[in-house]
Amino acid sequence: MNTKLSAAPHLALLLLSLILLPGCTLVRPDQPLMAASGFASHHLCSETFISGLGTGQVYQERVLEEGAIRYLKSLMHYELDRDKRQVTTSIAGLYKTSAIYDDQYGCMVSHGDPAPELGTPRPILPPADKSAAEDIAGPAIVAPQNAGLAAALEKGFAERQQAPYIHTKAIVVIKDGKIVAERYAPGVGVDTPLLGFSMTKSISNAMLGILVRQGKLQVSQPVPFAAWQGKDDLRGTITIDELLRQTAGLALEQTNTGYDINSRMLFLERDMAGFAQTAQLKARPGSEWAYTDGNFMLLARIIRDAVGGHAADVNRFVQDELYAPLGMRHARLDFDATGTPLGASYSFASARDWARLGLLYLNDGVAGGKRILPEGWVKYSSTPTLDTGYGAGFWTNRVAGNSPFGIPWGMPNVPADAFFAMGYMGQHIVIIPSQNLVVVRLGISHHWDGLIKGMDRLTADVIEALRPNAVAVK
Repeated sequence: MNTKLSAAPHLALLLLSLILLPGCTLVRPDQPLMAASGFASHHLCSETFISGLGTGQVYQERVLEEGAIRYLKSLMHYELDRDKRQVTTSIAGLYKTSAIYDDQYGCMVSHGDPAPELGTPRPILPPADKSAAEDIAGPAIVAPQNAGLAAALEKGFAERQQAPYIHTKAIVVIKDGKIVAERYAPGVGVDTPLLGFSMTKSISNAMLGILVRQGKLQVSQPVPFAAWQGKDDLRGTITIDELLRQTAGLALEQTNTGYDINSRMLFLERDMAGFAQTAQLKARPGSEWAYTDGNFMLLARIIRDAVGGHAADVNRFVQDELYAPLGMRHARLDFDATGTPLGASYSFASARDWARLGLLYLNDGVAGGKRILPEGWVKYSSTPTLDTGYGAGFWTNRVAGNSPFGIPWGMPNVPADAFFAMGYMGQHIVIIPSQNLVVVRLGISHHWDGLIKGMDRLTADVIEALRPNAVAVK
């Protein structure tokens, strides 16, 4: 499927670049257009071949409604080749990128490089522990157990009458270890892998926790990058903890404008972690908080190297040590061309599997009677960093006000002991120990109703519906 091209594309591109251009930049002015093309090809590929969603629907909801990309509607063009399992995008015939799907390693954006060395593959989704997989619910969708839950989910799925839309795809509620309500959008079911965006950081947190439990890593240890080991290079003092807590102090700006370093790393670089390693310090490590995917791509390289050095090793590790014990049968990571998992922002799992991850943290790192995460890891992960609402790969609910991004740190209508995984466009896993509750919401949202404010309302409604005097559905 293609979109029509404008008769005056180059003028439009020039104007768009001028609109997006920050006051001062050292990057090429067409970088956001290159990033936009990479963003489009990656998402069209992954959500077609991994999630099984309609490519045209993904193009409309994920790509054309996204930020400044909507101004490219008449200029952007994509081609889907199902035989090659490839999506190619371009803007006005320029800035062409291709994303190619692989059963083992997901969708990788091609930069015209040689084929990557990814290691010997294995079956991507080995059978998870059946008892673990069925522990939270049977195979059928669980209807809301009372009228209040039904109303809460109905409100969570209510679409706005005009753009920007919220496109809710799935909601799952687990109370006392069992699903008590779930709902899915048309074309999405209990087994559909859905993109978590930065909820992937919480997957990375879990992998690091497992490596700490195994004695292979310590969060207090300096990161082992050879490029940082110069005599006067303070980057060599950065610890795994500082990367997890977003206090490494590296100049890896993330603004999602397309001009920022983070956009270049995600959509233009073949070796994302290698690129992140070239960043210099802008602050003393541990002294300032600055959210960036770059820190977690560095952690992803550390994980890759700790488990064997290849993508196949990462797949084997995460499947055997995390997915299988939790019963996560529809979860997977994407990788870059160096076999490094995209541990900042690109993992897929069914809504139930995301809920199983939340349940692991609700149960202090134990699943099926087996300790998966080291003792104290959940408390460590959910303890705020400096004066922020961010923990270590999770967000906390203990700080009022807004983050530097202008969004609230937390959810004022939800108990203070809550902590949560949060991803771009409205992905959430909210974990509330005092309520023995996990609430998951996934979507493609471009409005507050589908972002953290909407999640605050949804979670508060769920808590109210689960009070002892709630009216059961007959």
